[in-house]
Amino acid sequence: MKRVVITGVGVISSLGNNADTFWQNIKDGKCGIDFIQGFDTENHKVKVASEVKDFKPQDYMEKKAAKRMDKFSQYAVAAAKLAYEDSKLSDIEVDKGRIGVILGSGIGGISTIENQQTVLMQKSPDRISPFFIPMAINNMAAGHVAIMVGAKNICYAVVTACASGANAIGEAFRRIKYSWADIIVTGGSEACVTPLAVAGFTSMKALSNLKDPKRASIPFDKERDGFVIGEGAGVLVIEELEHAKRRNAHIYAEIVGYGATCDAYHITAPAPGGEGAAKAMKLAIDEAGISPKDVSYINAHGTSTPYNDKFETEAIKTVFSGRENQIPVSSTKSMTGHLLGAAGGVEAIICAKALEDNFIPPTIGLENKDPECDLDYVPNTGRKADLKYAMSNSLGFGGHNAVLLLKKWED
Repeated sequence: MKRVVITGVGVISSLGNNADTFWQNIKDGKCGIDFIQGFDTENHKVKVASEVKDFKPQDYMEKKAAKRMDKFSQYAVAAAKLAYEDSKLSDIEVDKGRIGVILGSGIGGISTIENQQTVLMQKSPDRISPFFIPMAINNMAAGHVAIMVGAKNICYAVVTACASGANAIGEAFRRIKYSWADIIVTGGSEACVTPLAVAGFTSMKALSNLKDPKRASIPFDKERDGFVIGEGAGVLVIEELEHAKRRNAHIYAEIVGYGATCDAYHITAPAPGGEGAAKAMKLAIDEAGISPKDVSYINAHGTSTPYNDKFETEAIKTVFSGRENQIPVSSTKSMTGHLLGAAGGVEAIICAKALEDNFIPPTIGLENKDPECDLDYVPNTGRKADLKYAMSNSLGFGGHNAVLLLKKWED
C-alpha cells in the first residue's frame, strides 16, 4: 500500500484567505462570526453567519471565468489555486493522467438557483442564463479545478452534507493508497450564506438564535442552541509519498486512516450515543494500525447543537474509554462557524497545521460547561503539546459519518 501525504493547502474563509493567516487566527482564538452583510436580514430571525471577507475572484481567476461560476466554485478554484501553488507542482512537469480532483459540497450553487428563480418569476423563462445549470450543479467546482490544473485522472464531487469535505479527502486518500493516482486535489467548498439557505436552516431549528456573534457558536457550552452557518473552502493537495519525496516537496502531515459509516437512523438527528460516529473513529484508527491511546488530539465536529455535541462526546467516550479525559478535544467551529460541506477540508488543514506546529487550537466561547459534555475541550485558549496523531470528525445530515486520521510527518 502506498503512503499518502499532504503537500499543499489552501483556505478561503472568514478568518483569512490564505492558510497562514487562517491558521494564525485559529491559534489566536479569533472569531470569524459576525452580523450578516451579504443580504438584508430584517425579516430573518437569524442575523449572524461566518462570511468570507475581502474575497476578489479576479485575484485567482479571469473575470470572465468568474462570472460563469457560482460563488462555491469560485471559492473552490481560489483555494485549489493556493494549494496547488503551495505544493509547488505548478513549477514542474507532472503526468496529468495521474492527477485527480475530488471535492465535496453539501449544497452547491444555491445562490445561482435563488437568483435565477427570481429571474423566472419576475421576468420570463427566456431570461434564464444559459450558464444557470453549469453554475448550479454540485460537481462543477471539481470540474473547474480539474481544468485549472489539467487533472485527467478521476474527477468527481462528493455530496454527504456536512461530511462532504472529509469524505472527499478520505476517498482521495484511498485512491492514492491503492495506486490509482499519484496526486489528488481534494477538500470542500460551500457558499450557503444566502436568504433561502439561512431561512431553510432556521425553519428546521438548526441555527443558533443567540444575538451576540461571539456567543452564537459555543460548542459544548450549556447555553448552545444551534450552529452558525459559514462559507468558504478548504482544499489540500495530497500525494503519494515517494512521488513527493522525489521532488523534495514540503510535507505537512501524513494521512493514515479514514473511517466512513452511516447511522441509518434519522435524516437530521445523530444516532443516540453517537454509535455511527464511534464506528467511523474506530475504523480510522484500525486502518492506521494504531490504538486509541496513540491519538493526541481530536478536532471534533462540534457544531454547537444540543444533540451533536452530546452524542459526539458519548462517541468519544466509547472509543477512548478509560482515557477520554486525557485527550484534548476542540471544536474550531467556535471560530469558523459551520462551513457545511467545506468543514471537513478546512478542519483537515487545521489538523495538519496542528501536528506541524505542535499546537492544539481552542474551543472559544466555552463559558458554561454542559455536565453532559465533560471532556477536555481546550476552553478559550490553545496550548502547545507534543502531537503525533490528530483525528478530524465530520458528521452530516442523513447520518453520514466521516473521520480522518493524520500523523505528524516524520521522514
